[in-house]
Amino acid sequence: MNDVTPASGTPGTTGTPAGGTRPRVAVVFGGRSSEHAISCVTAGSVLAAIDREKYDVLPLGITQDGRWALVADAAERLAIGNSGRLPDVTDVAEPGGSVVLAADPTQRELTLVETGQVTDLLGGVDVVFPLLHGAYGEDGTIQGLLELAGVPYVGSGVLASSVSMDKEYMKRVFEGFGLPIGPYTTIRPRDWERDPAAVREAVAALGFPVFVKPARAGSSMGISKVHDIDALDEAIETARKHDPKVIVEGMLTGREIECGVLETRDGAIASVPAEIRVRGDHEFYDFEAKYLDDVTETDVPALLTDEQTREVQRMAVAAFDALSCEGLARVDFFLLDGGGVVINEVNTMPGFTPVSMYPQMWKASGVEYPELVDRLISAALERPNSLLR
Repeated sequence: MNDVTPASGTPGTTGTPAGGTRPRVAVVFGGRSSEHAISCVTAGSVLAAIDREKYDVLPLGITQDGRWALVADAAERLAIGNSGRLPDVTDVAEPGGSVVLAADPTQRELTLVETGQVTDLLGGVDVVFPLLHGAYGEDGTIQGLLELAGVPYVGSGVLASSVSMDKEYMKRVFEGFGLPIGPYTTIRPRDWERDPAAVREAVAALGFPVFVKPARAGSSMGISKVHDIDALDEAIETARKHDPKVIVEGMLTGREIECGVLETRDGAIASVPAEIRVRGDHEFYDFEAKYLDDVTETDVPALLTDEQTREVQRMAVAAFDALSCEGLARVDFFLLDGGGVVINEVNTMPGFTPVSMYPQMWKASGVEYPELVDRLISAALERPNSLLR
């Protein structure tokens, strides 16, 4: 197992910013994607964990229509309700609290706007923790805005975020680096609209069952397991509700293994791997299994041989480096029944509640949740934006 004790490769803490105040961390969450609610849940956990004696914290929510808003610093209001009610930025947004971040590297002020008039300057932001899952957040878009604004941020840059979000191009990068992936085919909008028969033929060539997925979505949104050609069209249309580009992956038989990667000054290091098993009527690890139903079992660490553990950790770091990731990522694998390890995907902003797999793997590796949050913020404060790195 890699040396992943808290002292190993820990980024140094930062000094206070100019002016002598504590660094101000803007925690940005919500967003326009179908993963809005999960982003809110993640933000609640991070807000509760940030060391308030070390950092000033500014929670900022993005509504589902794209408005940036000041929100209440109330972590408990961002949890999934007992009835399964999913949180939303509008539930915690302050009245009249719309804000604007200028894409101007000479200033880092957030401007509070009411009825079209600038009413207050909220002060400079030293670092952004973008807890956004899916499109318009995890896909390089907010990273591009922050690059323009010259504001440091937690996590991967524009390229790694964008490529990791697009499952087709992520697989193409892995192929280029000689990393193992499973069989797949891509369905672009024009393919499905102009020649659906050719699409069905390409999918059938993979052999059934297959998994039909939005090419650029996460949290298992819009994913279907398809057992025969008769169910294919409906599954494609379901995926297209989340992304007009669809990817279809051939079935791989094996165990689902995950591994966390954390960047340090000395390079990326891997956590202990974990395994997920789904019980009951769920055929795969879908949204309900992840977040709403108590149907999953996990082993943290996974019950692997030493050789298997080393290989998963090696490939996790290799995938992280192949995509030029930064900060953090979770790499998902299949450990095939016939032997061998295949990369499924990389998440540059994985689920990040204390019970999510990424923090759980690092806890089992000796890094508790609050320390993990602190490491990521400290590293981002030390790292210049991408073109200056």
